[in-house]
Amino acid sequence: MTVDKVPKLKPAKTSVKRFKEKVRVLFRKARGRNVEKFILSDLNPLLRGWSEYFKLSRVKLIFEELDGWIRRKLRCLIWRQWKRPKTRYRRLLSLGLKEVTARASAFNERGPWWNSNREHMIIPFPNHHFSQLGLISLQTRILRQAKAS
Repeated sequence: MTVDKVPKLKPAKTSVKRFKEKVRVLFRKARGRNVEKFILSDLNPLLRGWSEYFKLSRVKLIFEELDGWIRRKLRCLIWRQWKRPKTRYRRLLSLGLKEVTARASAFNERGPWWNSNREHMIIPFPNHHFSQLGLISLQTRILRQAKAS
């Protein structure tokens, strides 16, 4: 519950924590797999079930943050799959980044989590890219269910 004039339902912090842990476990299993197949077969059922369970929630900020966190995890997964800096450089070039930017990004020696939230990964993999791969958005699902009821 929120502390507003009209209280709104929202997932508890412990529920969000458990959800994130389940997602982390899924991502550990997905390191060598096709991202699209991982989204469709493993990630979407979890997202669908969680959004169905919390469909009465009316606080959209939590779902917005979780959507962003999941997309960042997907970018991190992609970065890890491109194991070597040479591969990262070639892939970033093929995705349309300038040569200077691609080189600096591929050889920056920072970790995958840091790189997953930078322009060199957000520009080639915008939010709609993951939607096209079939990723379900918790926020839009919850809002759609709220309008239906």
